[in-house]
Amino acid sequence: MYQKLFKPIIDVSLAVLGFILLLPVFVLVTVLLFFANQGKPFFIQQRPGKNCKVFSIIKFKTMNDKKGPDGKLLHDAQRLTPIGEFVRKTSLDEIPQLLNVLKGDMSLIGPRPLLTDYVHLYNDFQNRRHEVKPGITGWAQVNGRNAISWDQKFAYDVWYVDHCSLLTDLKILAMTFLKVIKKEGINAADAATIEPFNGE
Repeated sequence: MYQKLFKPIIDVSLAVLGFILLLPVFVLVTVLLFFANQGKPFFIQQRPGKNCKVFSIIKFKTMNDKKGPDGKLLHDAQRLTPIGEFVRKTSLDEIPQLLNVLKGDMSLIGPRPLLTDYVHLYNDFQNRRHEVKPGITGWAQVNGRNAISWDQKFAYDVWYVDHCSLLTDLKILAMTFLKVIKKEGINAADAATIEPFNGE
């Protein structure tokens, strides 16, 4: 009952409220990233959602598109702009995903939507993360985020699928605010982003 009826209502209500409250920040960050990223403030990418249905996720673009002499994009750490680093550390890059929640592609809370390239690599257990809508924040995010291993991340995601409830969501929401304030688990150890998933 909660997942099918009340959770969608709560998602939309809080997403509308959050977007209204954060609109000044949204506009300011958009302008700053527009200049930092040569006119590209947003990052849009295809991600698998509930039941692996693909949707377009929207985030603030924290890295530029600078390339090396070989024509390939530079390493993530080299492309992370100063404003982009600030936006990432403060989790402001997630604000545009409120639009994904309003569209019904995402929930406020659920397993983070990963790359479509990973879907064929999942085993049956790992693929269970797609039984619910992906979220802006989730159980894995408040238990380490990018600083934990892939095995831990999947274990937390599936735990959430099996324990989704109003109380669980409220707990994750409260823990998320604390994590954002403390800026914990933003990056993997010694890297700007987590290492790619290569299967079991």
